[in-house]
Amino acid sequence: MNLKRLPLGPLPSDVEEELRDLSANARVSTSTPKLDPNGSILTVEIPFTGETLGWVASGTEDDVTEAFRIARRAQRSWRHVPFSERKKIFSRFHDSVLKQRELLADLVQLETGKNRATAMDEVLDIANNARYYANNAEKFMRERSRSTALPVLIKSREQREPLGVVGQISPWNYPLSLSIGDAIPALLAGNAVVAKPDSNTPFTALLAFKLLFDAGLPRDLAQLVTGSGRVVGTAIAEQCDYLMFTGSTKTGKILGETVGRRLVGYSAELGGKNPLIVANDADMDYAVRNIVIGCFSNSGQLCVSIERIYVERGSYDEFVAKFSDAVKAMSIGPGFDPEVQMGSLASKDQLDTVTEYVEDARAKGATIIAGGRARPDLGPYFYEPTVMVDVPEDARLRTEEVFGPVVYIEPVSDLQDAVEKANDTAYGLNASVFAQSETAWRIGSQIQAGSVSLNDGYMAAWASIDNPMGGMKESGMSHRHGEEGLIKYTASRNVSEQRFMSIRGPEALSRKAYSTIMAQAMLVGKKLRVLP
Repeated sequence: MNLKRLPLGPLPSDVEEELRDLSANARVSTSTPKLDPNGSILTVEIPFTGETLGWVASGTEDDVTEAFRIARRAQRSWRHVPFSERKKIFSRFHDSVLKQRELLADLVQLETGKNRATAMDEVLDIANNARYYANNAEKFMRERSRSTALPVLIKSREQREPLGVVGQISPWNYPLSLSIGDAIPALLAGNAVVAKPDSNTPFTALLAFKLLFDAGLPRDLAQLVTGSGRVVGTAIAEQCDYLMFTGSTKTGKILGETVGRRLVGYSAELGGKNPLIVANDADMDYAVRNIVIGCFSNSGQLCVSIERIYVERGSYDEFVAKFSDAVKAMSIGPGFDPEVQMGSLASKDQLDTVTEYVEDARAKGATIIAGGRARPDLGPYFYEPTVMVDVPEDARLRTEEVFGPVVYIEPVSDLQDAVEKANDTAYGLNASVFAQSETAWRIGSQIQAGSVSLNDGYMAAWASIDNPMGGMKESGMSHRHGEEGLIKYTASRNVSEQRFMSIRGPEALSRKAYSTIMAQAMLVGKKLRVLP
């Protein structure tokens, strides 16, 4: 395994300057708890080294309540701002993100420990997200004419209204894409946002929203409250008009109960045990190169990351040999070198979890053909990209999400067997098929997952931003991206006008005669296809 020991050295000067600003003056939103080093704080660690990056205040329920008060007041004006003005703000933000891409990527890496390429994926994703929704928000929110049971006599229009204040609880693994990325469509739809970035990665979100404020977003409209999920996250769920959550299925169910009792809408992207199928007609060299990315981007700490691979038996030996060689050749290490293929795990908890899953499988008879050990010589939380075969049925990682750089490979008799195994799970978030195009489309449509990438691990589906993306089964509900990714933050209003005469017909006409005329009219309307 090509292991690179890349000394971090001093922090880039622009990062150091930005951290001083965010830590010492962090009033990014007026409700952000005032940072007091003598009060309750959360220390943020650099996973590469275990050193302290900085600290933020630990918010309280009162902080959340104040955030909602300020946000609700700001939203009453924002909802009336023309879409043309909203578009200008997010267009400027798009340009700022690209201009500040190196700074943003530096901060993402310092908070998460991921490699440079994965950090830059987040930056480019946010620019793409901002441009897409800025260009399409007005179209998605436009008033639409709807068909009626009585054409001409009834004119019906569908209108959309922002819900009010959207609550957002985002995870640590993609602190840029999954924080401000979900806020962008909510804000463009006319809502305010109260957001809780993960306690391990607050600075990325603080910087991203700072860039958005600098682009012209009203400062009170987006409120960031740093703190624990138990306190701040729960308080957000108990006060929001809609909740957007990305995280574990276990926590997602708890939050779903909270908002369900309040009859508040909810969007959740949750866990996955994502399968990948390799067909005999796949280009093996192409497949291997791209499956490495699909499994080990962000050290496998990715909801849509591949954790199990099913290979048709005729190609199994070739694939296993080539894939294990490719994984062994991966470069891993700390630092900002864009050529490093994998970085660190995010925390000691992640390292302990990955180690437990691997050792459980090893003890039960699984064979490790690449990786399989921690690398403290590289940094406190590094773990080698790991590939297993012959994983027994009772190994926990066969069915449970590892959320780390661990994947197992299993031969299948044919593609139908592969589909059955892929679907044999409580999850349904992401899947992938590597095969010739015709084969891939045929197999992909049979997999029970909210996104399926053909001849790619996950990026093809994620980058198709006009196409909604979410989870089936226990992997979530609702979607991000596409039109649904914005209108979920709105309420639909049916406005219909009765014209010319009552829907009951002329007063001079008997009820029996009217019903006879209407029945005949409906039959004719069906034949002429003029009725919906």
